[in-house]
Amino acid sequence: MKVAVVGAGIAGLSAAFDLARAGHSVTLYESSDEPGGLAAGFRDPAWDWPLERFYHHWFASDRDVLGLIRELGLGHLLFFPRPITSMWHNGRDYPFDSPLAALRYPGLSWPAKVRFGLVGLYLRYTRPWRALERFTVEEWASRWMGREAYQQLWRPLLISKFNEHYRTVNMAWFWARIYKRSPRLGYLQGGFQRFVDVLVEAITRLGADVQLRAPVEHIAPATKGGLEVSALQGQTRCDAAVVTTNPSVLAGMVPSLPEDYAERLKKLQSMGAQVLILALRNQLMRQTYWLSLPALSPEKSQNPFPFTALVEHTNYIDRKHYGGDHLVYCGEYLRPDHPHMQLTQEELLALYLPSLKQVNPDFEPDWLRTSYLFRTAYAQPVPPVNHSRNIPPLETPVPGLYFASMSQVYPWDRGTNYAVEMGRRVAQMVISQPTGNDGLPPISA
Repeated sequence: MKVAVVGAGIAGLSAAFDLARAGHSVTLYESSDEPGGLAAGFRDPAWDWPLERFYHHWFASDRDVLGLIRELGLGHLLFFPRPITSMWHNGRDYPFDSPLAALRYPGLSWPAKVRFGLVGLYLRYTRPWRALERFTVEEWASRWMGREAYQQLWRPLLISKFNEHYRTVNMAWFWARIYKRSPRLGYLQGGFQRFVDVLVEAITRLGADVQLRAPVEHIAPATKGGLEVSALQGQTRCDAAVVTTNPSVLAGMVPSLPEDYAERLKKLQSMGAQVLILALRNQLMRQTYWLSLPALSPEKSQNPFPFTALVEHTNYIDRKHYGGDHLVYCGEYLRPDHPHMQLTQEELLALYLPSLKQVNPDFEPDWLRTSYLFRTAYAQPVPPVNHSRNIPPLETPVPGLYFASMSQVYPWDRGTNYAVEMGRRVAQMVISQPTGNDGLPPISA
């Protein structure tokens, strides 16, 4: 069959890999000038390794992406350090990445720690999750973990991820974060970009056509069967198409979608994200890799920090790969229309840098060698109560058209592992088509 794949993020690349390996004729369309999506990297002239635009790591339990990495012959390049992740409390950071660290954390009373620990164990070893999605995190965690643990630990986390939506997020999403995570965090020699580059090379060797700077404008049923794909470079007819964009883009791209399916797409909510990456001459945090900062209110001006995650990548990966720079992400999740998303890089530096004095009193602005700013309008789906009813199926009502996005990995949190799983799953659905659309023979490759 001739198959179009729209979007060269990890889901699109994974689908294209399996489709091309199965012998189908694949054209992969990507609107930007490089593949990789949110996992793509960039390289400063002073660095040996590229760095991810948005902070990334793998968990030891990420079976699908680690399996694909090994299929590509890169398994020997994986390594799993155990960096320190911490919580900010009363003016300093405290490790919070093990049972012992949680016991030492001063932000909870002993009764709250015991209750939090017991309920955490229950969630860690509970598999059926659908009953949990009937409750918000706020009502379930407040009742079972206790009001103190919810107010001190989980409410700030929810606000930082979902802003004003934090009270609507369901407990199944929260369960998935506890159930799947591991203390050791995986990385690849050469960064995530090396994984992307090797995957693209494999797809190309299998005969797929990877087209960059090629936005798809419309997809419509063709008069003689199949689908007509209209991209910037022209039109082509195919037997099937896999779209891996965000839901609203799909709704605008395919006018022939039935109204009820299109409405489901439009109702899916998500948060955007931005990171300001600082290349510093000195180490900011002594040991911590990931520092969760308190978000006490969805109103940013009411919080002690103007961002909610401080990630010192070079406390996780040796700075020798980055020309000796100490690399720090200042990250926050935001509505796409939030005023912070409109600030210039210089305005964000003026907003962010003074707060680093709270983390390290020795910090001075002249530590900064350079900085980089990255934004995306689609970074974190918002899962309300009974969200499984909202998820559109991978096979759309338009024959031969499939949709695979991070909004459909629920209850899991978005990430490259679930992008690989979904991309490969939708590829198998396409491969299982015995003929072209509407029972017609496949279009000649």
